[in-house]
Amino acid sequence: MSKKSPIQTNLGEMPLVAHLTELRSRLLRIVLIWMLIFAGLFYFANDLYTFISEPLRAYLPEGTSMIATDVASPFLTPFKLALISALFLAMPFVLHQIWGFIAPGLYKHEKRIALPLLASSIILFYAGMAFAYFVVFPLVFGFFTSAAPEGVTVMTDINSYLDFVMTLFLAFGLSFEIPVATVLLVLSGAVDVAKLKQIRPYVVVGCFVIGMVLTPPDIISQTLLAGPMWLLYEVGILFAGLLKPVTRTTEAETEDDTPSA
Repeated sequence: MSKKSPIQTNLGEMPLVAHLTELRSRLLRIVLIWMLIFAGLFYFANDLYTFISEPLRAYLPEGTSMIATDVASPFLTPFKLALISALFLAMPFVLHQIWGFIAPGLYKHEKRIALPLLASSIILFYAGMAFAYFVVFPLVFGFFTSAAPEGVTVMTDINSYLDFVMTLFLAFGLSFEIPVATVLLVLSGAVDVAKLKQIRPYVVVGCFVIGMVLTPPDIISQTLLAGPMWLLYEVGILFAGLLKPVTRTTEAETEDDTPSA
């Protein structure tokens, strides 16, 4: 008799309606926490935008400033920034709710792997955003403002700037998740460490292609995204090689390792 999968086991214990009810409950909690954080940030929305725009304003020519070309931009742009920032700050709680929903369907040895990966993914995402703000932004904006043709005054629209930096925040935050993705691929059996090493040249080329797609058309920002992606890929290979022997589960052990509620 074949052993039931975690999903089959849980579906047998809990009806589909109960699963949907739990999912709705967790989504409502996520939205509630998101809105509570947003309510706390909204009062400081203008100060938050001042902080986010500092890397560009530091390189603006003397006597110039950022501008708002739309009538509602002075209000809507900080509002949007506070809303997005609240979601970023709520991400640990969001991932915790996702974990709480899927954890009952996992085996014990899968939980031991998933928890460290969940924590590291949060840390790496924030690390990617910090790297973008403190390292990439000063270099990119310094290059852009110095490259302006003679007679052109750099006065950036506040909404365009916000869209630009949020794109970079997301790009660098996701790119720093590469070690987690690499480890998951190896542990799931999709690839092995030897294969990852074999395709290294293609990965390097892919990193620069992704850098070209996700960043502005300048070599500085492209290299600053592609370089860390490649290094993080190597880190992922290193940890995957260390973790694989530890997390390998024999067939006999798997038979006793049932999903816990």
